[in-house]
Amino acid sequence: MTEPLYLTLLWHMHQPFYKDPVRGEYLLPWVYLHAVKDYYDMPAIVAESPGAKVVFNLVPSLLEQILDYASGEAVDPYLELARKAPGDLGQEERLFLLENFFSANKRRMIEPYPRYLELYRMAGDGVPGTAASRAPLFAERDLLDLQVWFYLAWTGEAARRRFPVFGELIRKGKGFDAADKASLFDTQRELISGIIPLYRRLHQEGKVELSVTPYFHPILPLLCDARIARVALPGANLPSVDIRYPEDARGQVAHGIESFEKLFGFRPRGIWPAEGSVSDEALGIMAREGLCWTASDERVLAQTLPGGLGAEREALYHPYLFQQGGAEIALFFRDQVLSDQIGFTYSQWEPERAVADFIGRVKEIRQQSRSPRVVPVILDGENAWEHYQHNGLPFLSRLYAALAQTPGVEPATFSEVLERVPERRLLRHVHPGSWINADYGIWIGHPEENLGWEYLARTREAAVQRSPEVAQLLSGGTSDDEAARRACKALYAAQGSDWFWWYGDDHFSPHSGSFDLLFRSHLINVYRLLALEVPGELHEPIKKQRPAGFVRGPSRLITPSLNSAADDYFEWLSAGLYDLTRQGAAMHAADAGLQSFFYGYDLEYFYFRIDGAQSLEKLLQPGDRLSLHLMGGGEYRIEMQAGDGEGELQLLKDGSWQPSGGVGRYWVGRSAQLRIPLPALRLDAGDRLCCYLTHSRGASLIGRWPTEAPLALAYAGPCLGMEQGTLNELSPVDPDPS
Repeated sequence: MTEPLYLTLLWHMHQPFYKDPVRGEYLLPWVYLHAVKDYYDMPAIVAESPGAKVVFNLVPSLLEQILDYASGEAVDPYLELARKAPGDLGQEERLFLLENFFSANKRRMIEPYPRYLELYRMAGDGVPGTAASRAPLFAERDLLDLQVWFYLAWTGEAARRRFPVFGELIRKGKGFDAADKASLFDTQRELISGIIPLYRRLHQEGKVELSVTPYFHPILPLLCDARIARVALPGANLPSVDIRYPEDARGQVAHGIESFEKLFGFRPRGIWPAEGSVSDEALGIMAREGLCWTASDERVLAQTLPGGLGAEREALYHPYLFQQGGAEIALFFRDQVLSDQIGFTYSQWEPERAVADFIGRVKEIRQQSRSPRVVPVILDGENAWEHYQHNGLPFLSRLYAALAQTPGVEPATFSEVLERVPERRLLRHVHPGSWINADYGIWIGHPEENLGWEYLARTREAAVQRSPEVAQLLSGGTSDDEAARRACKALYAAQGSDWFWWYGDDHFSPHSGSFDLLFRSHLINVYRLLALEVPGELHEPIKKQRPAGFVRGPSRLITPSLNSAADDYFEWLSAGLYDLTRQGAAMHAADAGLQSFFYGYDLEYFYFRIDGAQSLEKLLQPGDRLSLHLMGGGEYRIEMQAGDGEGELQLLKDGSWQPSGGVGRYWVGRSAQLRIPLPALRLDAGDRLCCYLTHSRGASLIGRWPTEAPLALAYAGPCLGMEQGTLNELSPVDPDPS
């Protein structure tokens, strides 16, 4: 082909709305930390990269929080404790520092700095529950160094090159004083104040296109009509009340555009819907609001087209035009493989190898596809970089340079693609789904998620009945009633996708209780603003406590690959999960422990994945064995070593390990992945396996997880996932098999 192949990178910048509306303070520090690390670094790297062209998608509720920090008005307990003189800290405050101020990627953000690593080890090497016993070891000078290092480690590489103070503090390394700490926070405040002007300048220079997301990052199709979830998940259990608020969906889009225009001085042409979630109704709203383009995931397109993506996924690499009635909007669909390589794989590679692999894949698309026009690469813009060397700067700089220099490939924004490529493939209907499994199962269907939606619906109904002004505002009208305006904003905030992301069993976080509290606080705020009695249910947590370490049971059949990229987030999203750090481990070196245990199955195999605090290739010395022990109809063991291999499934019989006839396939690299043929385990639907892991070196046992009762794994059989409710019935049993 003679025409260039356009490559569009869209970086989606988003954090939940962490500000508690009742207390007026930020419950979690991630907006501030990502601001000094990623929201500055990402545009700064583009600014210094000749030929770079990208799209930055900025969520309005994130921008609101950045402005709050830039103004100095944000009330952040983490910052307040960091600024406080160590001698003025109480015992609980000292413990808070030890439990929270090592919240950073150990390999990339703690280990490179000797003093920070020393403090980490003093505090117990990250082993949960050890901070209290270690607190007496910390003198005031240690606490001051910790206060500085936590925020210093979170500063980005481009920020360090732009602001000399950061480099000076890193070189000093330890023995910080009050003046050093004040200089750190003053400079970070200056950096944060320059973030939005930097994005604005790059847009004006034509190096980036800025796009928007609905204000509080809601799942638009579910707001329009939650019943749409049953298209992809026919057996989904939905809330007991109707969720049909298309006017709220329109309001989220309209307010997002309005705030964006006030901040940047122009209306955005494009919109990335939260989680790439689309439906016909949601697309119609975006089109009628005057937006020119939007985007979703390749799996949505594959479900939309009668013949799927076709050979070499050729259908993926073209602009589309969605038309419905008199409304139309251009559509792009992201290349999942390329996007996930950046998000989940390349961080473990040398930058040169990663860039060469990416460029090679793009060239292959150009050569093998019939007349491809655009390759959309869309992913999270902040969370991947803590896993990269130097916060991603070496990788991104090389990537932008390589894209600008590769013949036949041209970096371009989505608006530029629409100007240069006249062809549009027409769509009058899209499959309703998101960029996760082409459905909405992450945000609706679990009892916790459904309860959240029901609380939201009851709050909305109470607000509309109480206040005609609220009803008028929600329907698209105007009002000067400040309480009504703030109540509507609180309702919109409660519609954000993040609260529902953390409900249910799909994801786990040590901060899930804070997310639960924030969601309920937004609803409580609606009642208080309108002088209504707050229902007692809103003071009770929605998020249920689980047995130690249990996160979720399997929700669907999975067939993950076993190779160096087999820890793909999406491949294991429907797997069962235990948090091994909450199970305890008898390890000689605590920082060499195991962290996560995933399990699942399809019609042929049972799959397992084990993640460590570091790459398992580094944990396992030559000759070491990582063994999985399984107890069901018998007691089995399979041993693994670093690399790719097969292991015999052994059966404990007459006091010794004997061949069972089964053979498992494994890959041990960054993580360990293993599959065992189902017939070898002799499982029937409804059976349960109990298991534990051991690490051996010669005749010595180095570690065992858990140290006491084994993990309990439920096997539901081939019908798993046929109904959305399956996950909820797979509640954990008592992990003690006795």
